[in-house]
Formats: sequence, C-alpha cells, structure tokens
Amino acid sequence: MKILLKNGTLVDPAQGIHGKMSVLIEDGRIAGLGEILPEEGAEVVDVTGKIVMPGLIDMHCHLRDPGYEYKEDIASGTRAAAMGGFTSVVCMGNTKPFADNAAVITYILDKARREGRVRVYPVGTVTVGLKGEELTEMADMLRAGAVAFSDDGRGVASGGQIRLALEYAKDFDALIMEHCEDMKIAADGYVNEGLMSTLLGLQAQNAAAEEAMLARDLILAEHLNARIHLCHVTTKGGVELIRLYKNKGVRVTAETAPHYLAATEDILDGYDTNTKVNPPLRTAEDQAALKAALADGTLDAIATDHAPHHSDEKRVEYALAASGISGFETAFALSYTELVKGGVLTLDRLVEVMSGRPAEILGLEQGTLKPGAPADIAVMDVDAPYAIDVNAFVSKGKNNPFHGRQVYGRTVHTLVNGVFAVRDGKLNEV
Repeated sequence: MKILLKNGTLVDPAQGIHGKMSVLIEDGRIAGLGEILPEEGAEVVDVTGKIVMPGLIDMHCHLRDPGYEYKEDIASGTRAAAMGGFTSVVCMGNTKPFADNAAVITYILDKARREGRVRVYPVGTVTVGLKGEELTEMADMLRAGAVAFSDDGRGVASGGQIRLALEYAKDFDALIMEHCEDMKIAADGYVNEGLMSTLLGLQAQNAAAEEAMLARDLILAEHLNARIHLCHVTTKGGVELIRLYKNKGVRVTAETAPHYLAATEDILDGYDTNTKVNPPLRTAEDQAALKAALADGTLDAIATDHAPHHSDEKRVEYALAASGISGFETAFALSYTELVKGGVLTLDRLVEVMSGRPAEILGLEQGTLKPGAPADIAVMDVDAPYAIDVNAFVSKGKNNPFHGRQVYGRTVHTLVNGVFAVRDGKLNEV
C-alpha cells in the first residue's frame, strides 16, 4: 500500500528539515521525501498548509489497564492518544495488578496488539507492589517487552532501594524513571504551598517534597554513573538541580507536562477538582523556569502524564478528589499555543521534545521521518484556533481543566505504521 502526503510543511528536527515537502509511504515505512514525488499507484492525500511531522511519543501516561478499565482501557486510551497526534505511548505500571512481573507486561502488549491503535510500550515497576521494599525481576520484564521501570504514583522512599535499583538496571542499561516526592515532607498535602493554598484553605505540600528526592536521585546517579529519568518536573529548584548535574555529566534526562506549562496554581481559585494533579500546579516563577529549561535543553521532553478518572472520582470535595488530568487530546495544542505561539520554543524544538528526544531516551526507531523509518506521522493544523471541548474527548476521562480554552494545533491525520488511525480529524476504524 502506497500513500503520498502531498505539499505539506515537513518538520523533522532529527534530519534538520523544515520546509515544503511531500512524503511517500510504502509498506508501513517512509519510502521517500521530496518536493515532487511519483504519484502512480499511490493514494494521494493533499496536506497543503498543514504541518507534517514525526508522530508524537508520550513517554509517560496511564492507560489504567489492567484493573481500572472504568477509567480508561487500552482501546479507548490509544484512540485518545491518536486523536492527540501520538503514535507511541509509554504506560506506567501502577495498574491492578501492578505491572511488577513479566505476565502483566505480556498482557498489556497482547491486548495492545489486539485492540490498540497506537504503539504501546509498558513500564514495569521498580519494586514489588509499589511497596518500595523488594526489587522486581527487571530482567524478566525487559525480556517480556518492558522499556523502563518506575514506581510512578509514588517515589521510591528508601534511598537504599533506589540505589540497588539503579545498580541493577545499569547491568542491562535499563532506564529508571523516578516520581520524585518525599511523602514525609509532602505530609498529605495536595496543592502547592503558597498564597493560593492559604487563601483557599487547602492542605499544601512544600516544593521541597519534590526537590529533596530529586536531589537524592541525582546524587546517586552521579556516584553510580547510572541512567535516570526524572518524571513530571514542576519546580524552579528542581530545574536548577537538573541543570547543575547535567553540566557535571550525570546521565540524567527529565520531562515536564503540558498542564504545568499552561496553568499555575492560580487556576485553583474556584475549587475545580480537575485542577488537582500530582505533583501540584506551581507558581508563575516555577512555570517560567520550566519553559526556560525546555528552551535550553535542561528538560528533555514534554510528556502528558495522562491520568484519566471517572467523573465520580472528581465530583467530590477537593481534598477527596483523585489527582490527575486527562491529557492525550490537549497535549500538543496546549504546548504549541503556550510555547510556540508564546515565543518560547520554535516548532522544531517542540517536535524534538515531544517526539525525537523521547525516542532517543527510550531507544526507539521512531521520532523521525527519514527514509526507511516507520511511517508514524502526525499531520497538524496550527493555523486555525479552536476551543477545547472535553465532552468530545475519545478518552473515557473527561477530567481536564482547560475546557473552553482557545488553542492552536488540531490533529488532522495520525498514521501508525503507514495506516490512518485518525483521518480528517476523526477516528479511522479499520
């Protein structure tokens, strides 16, 4: 099967390409790039005026499957991801049962092959049952198809255990992805400690809860010469620590999420539980530091931390509400609007942090449209504004605080392995 995406603006930082160019797809791979390509035998799709780029790669999400399918499942989650321009997603292991053994990793991959619309890469847990006590059999899970390890949802509290995990993972050059939150310092706080928490009377956690564990992990990674990836970084202090240790040559990579770039703690005014997320939304100063860190390379990636919940888990008092934002379908648009339209990043850099760099960190062959690469492609309309409508989400989770916000960056087409998962802005069921 041949498809020709004709006359789009190709943006592929991995090749240093940004310009008008057509893309020829054959047998699931990129067959050619050029201003003029042969149309014979190909289905021609005119993408004039649209951005053609490598499919987005989300290196941190929650598909909730197995065990919490009432929130999301692999079928609904991967369709939502495709609607957001994602062609690969990396799902965390805090499922039920936990992804702390090869059998659960195999289940996720088997179900993704049957029901998924984008590529799914599972993350195994670092410790058994996320208890922070006994390391999992990482080697078994790697053989089963895990791409990394994380106790996301909580940090590994024991410095001794995370040290052992880093040493163990180093034997396989496996990646540990850390949720940095010292629960003793957080002390059950669920919003940022500051003016808004005081005004609203909500239980707060100090930014030190994130920064203290982040510093511990950076120090250990330096001493062990081990790889570590820091999830959903939110604070200015955290950014400064990462920059310091990167400059020292420590093998650290780090991400933040679109909601930390598009909102601050000020959005909590009104007690909308859709603003409740972990780590919490921070200050404007923190937000500015995150944006600068993406621009200068201190932060490597933007990942959604897609965390869908049933409406019943959000329609409660703020203190009792589940933490998390359903983010697949708004991630690119929020990031493009806030960062590119806002003059913080070039479009090339945005594509790099949402596709190329995640692929490099995870060791995937995607993240580029060079000839021979998998035909995982997102085609975006970045010119026409639209309003976010959570009621139109494909995800089961409608828990997103940006309903009604005007943004740019709507998904037109998403192709995975040369097959349309989204076509003309709608799911393409095959």
